[in-house]
Amino acid sequence: MLLSNTMRRTLLCGIGGMVLSSAALHSAPLVIEGKDGWLFPIWESASDIDKPGIDAHVAAIAFLKEQLATRKIVLMTMVVPMKASFYPDRLPAAKPVSAEVMQRYAYVMTQLQAAGILTFDDLSVLRATEKAPATAFFRTDYHWTAQGAEASADAAAELIRKEVRFETAPAGGSKLGEWVNVRRYGDLATRFMTAEQRTTLGRDVFSVRTPPKEKQSLLDEEPAEIHVVGNSFVQPYLGFPQKLSQNLNRPVSLTWKPGNVGPWVTVLQYLESDDYVQTKPRVVFLQLNEPRMYAGPDAKDVWDAESIMTYAAWRDRVKAAVAK
Repeated sequence: MLLSNTMRRTLLCGIGGMVLSSAALHSAPLVIEGKDGWLFPIWESASDIDKPGIDAHVAAIAFLKEQLATRKIVLMTMVVPMKASFYPDRLPAAKPVSAEVMQRYAYVMTQLQAAGILTFDDLSVLRATEKAPATAFFRTDYHWTAQGAEASADAAAELIRKEVRFETAPAGGSKLGEWVNVRRYGDLATRFMTAEQRTTLGRDVFSVRTPPKEKQSLLDEEPAEIHVVGNSFVQPYLGFPQKLSQNLNRPVSLTWKPGNVGPWVTVLQYLESDDYVQTKPRVVFLQLNEPRMYAGPDAKDVWDAESIMTYAAWRDRVKAAVAK
């Protein structure tokens, strides 16, 4: 699994998927504590759905697909479901998920498929992963577990094998390390709860893979025909890109940024980088999150100020970058 220059810089941001100001941290509570200490982010609405926003989001992804196709690059997407709607029974009775939000994932899938965008039902994949004691998401963390990440990578690999014919032979994939258990607090607990609250909740067991004994360099510059673009859900710590690489027996490169940056800027950072210019991939695999599928590049209430731009500006930059 290869890391782009963008990825090397963003490793400094750590595991968290959302970076908020210190003022925000000390205002209203930013997590909901559910049953048995399960934590859910307050910034993901469990009641509202914005279908026009989702439709505009999907149309922009379809534009990206069309532009990449001019360079014979296949775009695929993976939409990670919302934690709250995945575990509605673990929410407080006073904060349920609305019936409409419970159907939002299916709506997103329908719209992507109608636009001819290759994807798969990650909600079903993660539900199959949820077999006690294993869980698809961490109890006190924003993210899916490594088991959820690897199961999703298996499904992604299956989609790639089905839809893409590579002109080159497999060139070797990542070697996976052994599983190890680490007890620590999840990022929702660490960032948004007091020390006393964290003590009451207790630590979670993070089962992750150790680096392989025959250490592979993550900084190699060999070409990769598959490039993953996403947020902290696809960071190397949780194993998605490594498992995808191992499964396909091919190098996989990666660009990821924390969740508050948004997919729009992250896509541009890859397409406008030397990594893209020098090595055109066969597949760009875009990871998205269901709760933010309504938020376009102009969503000032969602993304960092530096990330904001109009849809028109984003399309213009995509078109210019892809053409290089």
